[in-house]
Amino acid sequence: MIAQKMQKEINDQINAEFWSAYLYLSMSSWFTEQNLPGLANWMYVQYQEEMAHGMKMFRYIHERGGEVKLQPIAKVPTSWKSPSAAFDEVFKHEQKVTSLINKLMDTAVELKDYASISFLNWYIDEQVEEEANASDIYTTLKEIEKMPGALRMYDKEFASRKFVDETQE
Repeated sequence: MIAQKMQKEINDQINAEFWSAYLYLSMSSWFTEQNLPGLANWMYVQYQEEMAHGMKMFRYIHERGGEVKLQPIAKVPTSWKSPSAAFDEVFKHEQKVTSLINKLMDTAVELKDYASISFLNWYIDEQVEEEANASDIYTTLKEIEKMPGALRMYDKEFASRKFVDETQE
């Protein structure tokens, strides 16, 4: 059985994961409106990944005999000054998510909840990748966004990204 404190914090994280999904779906819409379909696709895949992350936690609570308590999703932004500004927000958001996952791990360690420690290791590894990707894209966009031809070419790189549910591996 999962401890009440761990259950509550994971339920809070499910909400954070779904909020992240909603943020990335909003960004996908904004990039579509900016005629940047590749970056819109990248954000849509991010949306799918965040939903999968939340659902992995959802299933975990049930596997541990706990209760999932879904919460309202707070409003997300709907527009940004520039593509790089959007990715600056993504990077900062992923850093916040990393701190939330680290807090979950702190709780699991405090409670000596070895099952949750094992479970959360996947998220810790995932956050390293999430932050690195957001940082790399932000840096490139900042360098090229004033060059429309370069921005269009860079945008095309993201059109082929496909969702792979790594939570099922």
